[in-house]
Amino acid sequence: MSHSTAHHHDLLPPEITVLERGWLSANNILFIGQRDTALVDTGYCSHAGQTVSLVQSSLGGRPLDRILNTHLHSDHCGGNAALQRTWPALRTAIPPGQAPHVRHWDPYALSYTPTGQECPAFGFDTLLQPGSSVLLGDKPWQVHAAPGHDPHSVVLFEPQGRLLISADALWENGFGVVFPELEGADAFGDVAATLDVIEALAPLVVIPGHGPVFADAPRAIAGARRRLDGFVRNPGKHALYAAKVLLKYKLLEWQQIRWTELVGWAQATPYFGMLRERHFAGQSEADWLAALTDDLVRSGAATREGDLLHNA
Repeated sequence: MSHSTAHHHDLLPPEITVLERGWLSANNILFIGQRDTALVDTGYCSHAGQTVSLVQSSLGGRPLDRILNTHLHSDHCGGNAALQRTWPALRTAIPPGQAPHVRHWDPYALSYTPTGQECPAFGFDTLLQPGSSVLLGDKPWQVHAAPGHDPHSVVLFEPQGRLLISADALWENGFGVVFPELEGADAFGDVAATLDVIEALAPLVVIPGHGPVFADAPRAIAGARRRLDGFVRNPGKHALYAAKVLLKYKLLEWQQIRWTELVGWAQATPYFGMLRERHFAGQSEADWLAALTDDLVRSGAATREGDLLHNA
């Protein structure tokens, strides 16, 4: 179970409840308006039952009318299918970039197979078009394209209160793995451009995809730019970070794994092989995986007991 808390944050208006989740599930942002209710991002599939009950108890008997996804990584839309089953009338909005892959469900194109993650198939009704506005909690929120971490991601901005739902484009400390870079695309420039967009919006309060709601956006943006500069100067550093994130993410899901099963998962996960071939080709698969797990153990993110690796 993920640690999660539902709270009305003193930085936020009363119609917004942030269900702050652990790292396996992205935060879920619930809007309870006079006209309707909406949930932005739905967590990872292994927490779907918990997501449904958190949303149900926060809604106090009202139905969930809409789901919106900032992007379609498994930790942001893994609860879609369960929520759609629970409230069959709800409508789902996704960014346009991957609509064809959702319509003709393609787990490879949607990144679930390459990252070694799961996501149950779901449907959608409408598109979150950048440049448009969407009503959430009775207020219009602007939809802005936010490529970088994911080429199709959007962020949502409410100009009156200057509130930003930043997804994985900006966290209080950093931002999400720049996945297009793992595929050999140049996307660090997109990350920088998205940080510029966020800076120009000048949000007073940021609701990130992971971690607590925060108010000091300039500090977070400056930190994100420093981190990005380090990756631009040394792409191998980003590749190592990405590999550790993929490994730790899977460990969060499994909680513990035998070494032979871990090796099997790594061999079956295309991003893993791509990362090693592109940046660590000098190391054998087994040596590289051993070095990565040693790093996780050293940093306190995992513990080892015989041939078992435990999440810590």
